[in-house]
Amino acid sequence: QVQLVESGGGLVQAGGSLRLSCAASGSIFSINAMGWYRRAPGKQRELVAIMTSGGRTNYADSVKGRFTISRDNAKNTVYLQMNSLAPEDTAVYYCNADLFAIGTMGTRAYWGQGTQVTVSF
Repeated sequence: QVQLVESGGGLVQAGGSLRLSCAASGSIFSINAMGWYRRAPGKQRELVAIMTSGGRTNYADSVKGRFTISRDNAKNTVYLQMNSLAPEDTAVYYCNADLFAIGTMGTRAYWGQGTQVTVSF
């Protein structure tokens, strides 16, 4: 069984910073990409940032220059450093990992439970 556990969400004023963490645990053989998505009220889930096992990154245009994704492959953990937060960043943030779990047929996407980020004016 594989679990993704997120932490680090909360309430912050506009212009502030937060750091999200997501640790994957369980019977993991290998992890490919890890990343973050978010769903704002009344909107569809969207990609925020993603990083491959080799270190390549991709960011949503709306967060470029403000958010930074990083990984600790030894700990199966991905981070999202969020700076210069704005009210429009308010959303539930979900961790995602494309991984191969032991005892399964191949790689698939796994999701965390989500962590709320609220940015006030």
